[in-house]
Amino acid sequence: MSEGAADDVSADAGQVARAIVLRRLTMAPRTRAELRRTLQQRQVPDEVAERVLDRFSEVGLVDDVQYAATFTESRRHRSGWSRRAITAKLNERGVPRDVIAEAVERMDPDDELHNARALAHTKWPRTEGLDDVVRRRRMAGLLARRGYSGSVVAKVLQELAAGDSGDDD
Repeated sequence: MSEGAADDVSADAGQVARAIVLRRLTMAPRTRAELRRTLQQRQVPDEVAERVLDRFSEVGLVDDVQYAATFTESRRHRSGWSRRAITAKLNERGVPRDVIAEAVERMDPDDELHNARALAHTKWPRTEGLDDVVRRRRMAGLLARRGYSGSVVAKVLQELAAGDSGDDD
């Protein structure tokens, strides 16, 4: 293959890679690792993929630090996730460990208990009419799935059983 033909193939692969990345970013923000995996699945050469991802990073369309910060705030406030759950999901999405640590470091440990309480107080009334053991088991399961520690779950369950909001700490 001549040098000109190789450049044409690389340019075509670059156009394909840009189109793939733009399409994925149009649906939702993505991490660099997620986009890299998509490009690998679509058999875009690694050097072309890295070049395209570097360019998207330069212009600010791919930013793992911003992604992690936004994801952390969203999941913490809207969904009531714990630090542990957020860390696991960011890790799964390929965010570098130092970026994850920086994002979750901003979370106040007291917020975690507050968020668990808020989530529990939202869901607890929906279990009214069930046996108390079933209610407590369901609430413990919900909080555990959101990544809360056993001590946080126990404290929230104790407050629910006592009918206490726990806000006077």
